[in-house]
Amino acid sequence: MWHFFNDKNKEHKRLFFGLLCFFILCSAFGNLTSLAVDLNNESSGALSRQTDNTDTVSRIYLVHTDVLYKTRMDQKAEILVGNVQLSHKGAILFCDSARFYRADNSFDAYGRVKMVQGDTLKLLSDTLYYKGDDMVAHSIGNVRLYHKESRLETTFLDYFRKENLGVYHDGGTLYDKDNVLCSDWGQYSPTRNEAMFADSVILTNPNFVMKTNMLYYYTDTEIAKIVSPTEITTSDGTFVYSENGRYDTRNSWADLLDRSYIIKDMRRIEGDSLHYDDTRNLSEAFGQVVINDADNYCMLLGNRCEYNDSTGYAMATDSAVLLDYSSLDTMYVHGDTLKMFTYNMNTDSVYRNLHIYHKVRMFRNDIQGVCDSLVMLSKDSCTYLYGQPILWNESQQIFGEEIRVYNNDSTIDWVHIVNQAMTIERVDSVSYNQVASREMFSFFSGGEIEHTEAHGNVYVAYFIDEDNGARIGMNYTETSKMHLYLKDRKVHKIWMPSSTGVIYPPTQIPQDRRYLTGFAWFDYIRPKNKEDIFVWQSKSEKDMLKATEKRNVPLQKLNDIK
Repeated sequence: MWHFFNDKNKEHKRLFFGLLCFFILCSAFGNLTSLAVDLNNESSGALSRQTDNTDTVSRIYLVHTDVLYKTRMDQKAEILVGNVQLSHKGAILFCDSARFYRADNSFDAYGRVKMVQGDTLKLLSDTLYYKGDDMVAHSIGNVRLYHKESRLETTFLDYFRKENLGVYHDGGTLYDKDNVLCSDWGQYSPTRNEAMFADSVILTNPNFVMKTNMLYYYTDTEIAKIVSPTEITTSDGTFVYSENGRYDTRNSWADLLDRSYIIKDMRRIEGDSLHYDDTRNLSEAFGQVVINDADNYCMLLGNRCEYNDSTGYAMATDSAVLLDYSSLDTMYVHGDTLKMFTYNMNTDSVYRNLHIYHKVRMFRNDIQGVCDSLVMLSKDSCTYLYGQPILWNESQQIFGEEIRVYNNDSTIDWVHIVNQAMTIERVDSVSYNQVASREMFSFFSGGEIEHTEAHGNVYVAYFIDEDNGARIGMNYTETSKMHLYLKDRKVHKIWMPSSTGVIYPPTQIPQDRRYLTGFAWFDYIRPKNKEDIFVWQSKSEKDMLKATEKRNVPLQKLNDIK
C-alpha cells in the first residue's frame, strides 16, 4: 500500500496533502471569524448590554461607522470615517469622522458635528472634543447650541453635561424668541432656562436696548435680572437706569431697586424702588421719590408716587411735596395727597390741573400759606385755596372762606378773597392795621402788596403815625367800598366813596374797635421754613370761620303778581 501511495499514485499523494491544508485553513478561518464577532460585539453590540452591566454604563459606544481602521502613528485611536455615530449616556453624536479612544473613554469628532440629547437639545460645531468620564464637550468653530426656541452661537464652547451648562469665553450671542443677547463671556443652562452674561453685555429687543456689564436672563419667562449698572433705552426715547432689579422683556415691565431712575421728555423719576410698565406707560415709585419735570420747572416729592406718561396723570402721597422753581425762589407745597391731571396731551394747548389735599402748607421766603386743600390751574394761572385758607406776605396776613391767587410769569399778580375777607398788617406787637369786608382784591408788585380793594360791608382800623414814628391815633371807618394803597409796606393812601368813622387817640382806643370782628393773628400756624410745612397746626376752634349761608333767590310765579 505504501508502495502504491508513493510510487504508483502521485496524484493521490498531492490530493491528500491538499485536503490536509484545507482543513488547517478552515480551522484558522474559524478562529478569525470568532475574533471578528467579538470585536463587533464590543462596538455595535454594546448598546444592548448598557442596561445589563453597571460597570460599563458610562462607556462611550460606537453605534455606526462606514469605515474603521487603526494606524501605527496613533495606536490608541480607532479611526472612524463616514456617517459616524457615537453614543454616551443619553446623547448621540453624529460627524463625518472621528478618533475614538476606547481605553480613555473619549473621542475627537470632525466635520458637521452634531450632538443630540433628548428631543430639545442640539449642539453643532466644526470640531468637538469629548471626555466621557467628565462628560465635558469642547466645541470649536461655528458653535450653535439649540434648546427649544433659544439658540446660542459662539466660536468656542465648553459644555458640561453633568451640570447641563455651556460656557464661552471669547464672545457669544444668545437668540431668544424676542431678544438677542451678546457678551464677551457667558454661560447658558438650557435645562434650567438660565443664562448669565458678563463684559460688554447688550440685550436687543424690538422695543428697547439694554447695556450692562453683568446680566442674568431666564429664557422661559424672558426676564432679565439686573445686577450691575444698567442702561435701558426704549424705542420711544425713554431712558432707564438701574443697578438692581428685573426687567420682563416679554410683557415690558420692570421692578427696579437701589435708587433707579427713569427719564422721559425732560421728566426724571427716581426712588428707592420703581415699577415701570411700558405697555400702560405707568411708572410707580416708592421711598424718597423725586419726580422732576424740567419742562414745567416743578418737582414732585413723596414716599409713594406714580406717573402715567400717556395721560399725564401724576400722584404723590406720604410726605408729598410740590416744588415750584419757576422763579428765583422755590415754592414748597405739602399736603397729604398731590394729584396732577393733564389735558390736551402732545398739543400746543396742553394744560394741567393740580389738586393738593388735605392739610396743605406752603412756604416761600416771600409768601407762606395754609389751607385744607387747593387747586392749581395752569390754563388761567390761578390757584384756589379752600378750607380756612390763610396767606402771609412779610408782615401782611390775609384770610377768608376762599382765596384765589392769580399769577403772572410765576409771580403773584393779584389775590381774590371770597367771603369774610380780612387783611391784617402787623404794626407792632399789639397794633395791627385791619380791613374786613365781604370780598377783597389785593394786587402785588415785586412780590409785595401795593393795592387792596374791599367790597361790601367794609370795616377799617388802621394806625396813623408821624413821619418820625410818633403815634397819632387809630382811624376806625365803616364804608361800602375802599381802595387802600401801600408804599414801602406801609399804608400810603385810602380812598372811600363815603364813610362813617372816627380817629381815636392812642390812649383812648376802645378794645372792641382796636380789633375788628373776626380778627386773629395766626402766627402760630404760619410755616417758618421749608421743613416746617410737614408740621400741621390748625386754627383754634374760636378762630374758625363759619361758612356763610347762601340764600336762594325767591322765585315768583306770574299768578302771584297782582
